[in-house]
Amino acid sequence: MIRWLFFFAAMLMPGPVLGCRLALILALDVSSSVDPAEYDLQRTGLATAMVAPEVEAAFLASPAPVALAVFEWSGRFNQEIVLPWTIIGSATELRAASSVVATRRRSTTGYQTALGHALGYASRYFDEGPECSARTIDISGDGESNHGYPPAQAYDIFPLEGVTVNALAIGRSVGTDNLEVYYRRQVIRGPGAFVEEATDYLDFERAMRQKLRREVLSFAIGAR
Repeated sequence: MIRWLFFFAAMLMPGPVLGCRLALILALDVSSSVDPAEYDLQRTGLATAMVAPEVEAAFLASPAPVALAVFEWSGRFNQEIVLPWTIIGSATELRAASSVVATRRRSTTGYQTALGHALGYASRYFDEGPECSARTIDISGDGESNHGYPPAQAYDIFPLEGVTVNALAIGRSVGTDNLEVYYRRQVIRGPGAFVEEATDYLDFERAMRQKLRREVLSFAIGAR
């Protein structure tokens, strides 16, 4: 009898959502350098990458689910949620999240590139999500920060300690030859942080597939 009481008490104890292994925020650049065709490639590229077989396998490689959120960013005060916090514990849930992204209309246009503010927004949005074992921000962009405070200052202002920040540098859109180097030196942070590079927006889906798989699979307990 006492053994069963301990069992039910343990079941009722508060804790992470189903042992959530990773809270992952995807941040998409919609600044003025991203034209309508490039935006469509980015949006559909992410939606397609999310349900690619290797990415789906990475999401489902552990019984512990991933909490996923997506937002768009540009200027200092221009951030908008595309996909609110969603628990991904099955292929059905992943496909539903992909469908939300695929049917989304662009939130804004005509603003500059405020990378530091995007990081700050992401750091605060973690407070609205579930408790997970790890937290990662995946930020995509095609240019250097040119509005508001820079990424380095965001790390001084916002609670980003313990958060891994990865980046997807999209080349050839604004003539930034060393964008990958900029993201490596100024943006990414945390254990195992990395930069994935897309040669242009046509290459976005491939790069995002590879990046998502690497991010999600690395937190799959016992995954091979």
